[in-house]
Amino acid sequence: MTDAEHNTPEQREVELVPHNPEWSQLADEEAQLIQDHLAINVVDIYHIGSTSVPGIKAKPILDFVIEVENLDDVIQSVDALETLGYSPKGEHGIPGRQFFTKDTNDERSHHLHIFQTGHPDIERHLVFRDFLRANPEAAREYEKLKEKLAKRFPKRSGSYTEAKSDFILGMDEVARYWLEQQNFGKESPDQDF
Repeated sequence: MTDAEHNTPEQREVELVPHNPEWSQLADEEAQLIQDHLAINVVDIYHIGSTSVPGIKAKPILDFVIEVENLDDVIQSVDALETLGYSPKGEHGIPGRQFFTKDTNDERSHHLHIFQTGHPDIERHLVFRDFLRANPEAAREYEKLKEKLAKRFPKRSGSYTEAKSDFILGMDEVARYWLEQQNFGKESPDQDF
């Protein structure tokens, strides 16, 4: 059985590198490639994760959330993603997700998290990303944690990821509050009573 079937964290080397301004362009190109090869209704493809946050160190892995109208269509379209080099991992511990990985030159280079419209993890990932982009101090705090954990788990990426989870859950709450504050008062002031 595979790690995905056991939901055992995959253990790979943890390498953090300075932010590469080309990641955004590479993400746009990969998203277009995926869009062009998937013959299903893709609502949108979002670049997420640390490579989407300018100024902080990251593992050089492009992460994407792909929002689709029907998750069953993805399961039927695995071959199209495999032709692009993606390996299916199933739900990989998150119900309602289809997860895919891609390696380039024998190094992990891409993650796809595919969810059906309405799955709460779509918004969660986007709010977290947008919060870090808008709040450099929080982004630096996250970067410091990642550096500490990369030293603690240099060859155990699954353990590294698990060790970040409590921080991310806490930051998710802060990010949701931040979003509420951003949206506060955006309702039309010309409402009739």
